Amino acid sequence: MKVNKKALMIALGAVVLAAGGAASAFQLKEAIKIFGVAAAVREFDNDINKAFNNLTDHKNTETEYTKVVPIYTIGISSRTAVGAAQVMGTKANVDKVKAVASPQAELLGREIKVRALIPVNDINIKDPKNIERVDGVGVSGIVDLKL
Repeated sequence: MKVNKKALMIALGAVVLAAGGAASAFQLKEAIKIFGVAAAVREFDNDINKAFNNLTDHKNTETEYTKVVPIYTIGISSRTAVGAAQVMGTKANVDKVKAVASPQAELLGREIKVRALIPVNDINIKDPKNIERVDGVGVSGIVDLKL
């Protein structure tokens, strides 16, 4: 029987969180969603990318290349994997992208929410002011996940 190492690591992380007693049931559920979404995006990125490209009738070339990566939201809420994005640019630049950072801010109290989508070369996105963007790459699509 072949063991899926990613699924095993996710399950192990959930068990450690539960055993630690520090996380409430809500926090545990949210952590599983976060890690689950990120793992699912990494596992099915090629399939999701093919679906995008079929939808838009896009064919990858060296100058117009696409791939799908997780989106990490930072700012208003805590760091959360919220879904996936398709990024597009030259193959060399797209290959550098590991995630899309999505810093958020509120304007006029809670009346207006501003959200940016920035392709980045690292999944460890903690501070919106220290994001290392990948130049020459843009977001060409968003995957909405209903959880």
